Amino acid sequence: MNLEIQISKIIEANGAALYDTEVVTEFDETIYRVLVTKVGGVNLDLCATISHELSPFLDVHPPMSQAYRLEISSPGIERKLSKTMHFKNAIGEKIKVKLGAGEKLKGTLKSADNNGIVVETKAGEESYSYSELNTCKTYFDWN
Repeated sequence: MNLEIQISKIIEANGAALYDTEVVTEFDETIYRVLVTKVGGVNLDLCATISHELSPFLDVHPPMSQAYRLEISSPGIERKLSKTMHFKNAIGEKIKVKLGAGEKLKGTLKSADNNGIVVETKAGEESYSYSELNTCKTYFDWN
């Protein structure tokens, strides 16, 4: 059984989609965070509904051997891009990219396919394979 596929089915039954899962430690507490998206946005009621349905499933099929707290949330306006699907869904958005050797760039994501991305920067269009990318995230220009 693929845990992510099962989690995704529960989320989809509530009209949303699984964006990603992550394990984080905050204040000495391990959190299993499930990030969901939905056209029109994610609200607190949706997160609560998904949590109530997902929690009993994870009691039977725990995502890790240690104690954890389940958290359901939206990935937010500034979100991490790590899967091909994330990049494809972010086309047209502003992104920050960290490459190898500490190089950073900002630009607009012009395209994404199964091999890599094209970013429109001040210097023009630049292409990168996914293997060249360290971390990427969308960002919102608050100005």
